[in-house]
Amino acid sequence: MSQQEIPKDWFEFMQKAWNPMSFPLPGMMTPTVDVDEIKKKIAELKAVETWLTVNTGFVQMTIKTLEMQAAALESLRAAGEAANKPPAT
Repeated sequence: MSQQEIPKDWFEFMQKAWNPMSFPLPGMMTPTVDVDEIKKKIAELKAVETWLTVNTGFVQMTIKTLEMQAAALESLRAAGEAANKPPAT
């Protein structure tokens, strides 16, 4: 059984534990007190939120389009099968 590697630096270990995706955490030990820096970070995060919202809309639209395509193909297949059946006498 292999042992889990624990970083020698405790701060690095805690940052990886609290922030596994490695986004920079401003002032993990001391909070950011610069209002301009906070406003800049808010603007950046809002830009990311907008981008994610737009992309979510594209994904949802693609899903709906594919669902409509599947339903159309299924109805064409069913109509083709009905047309190929010999008439009942």
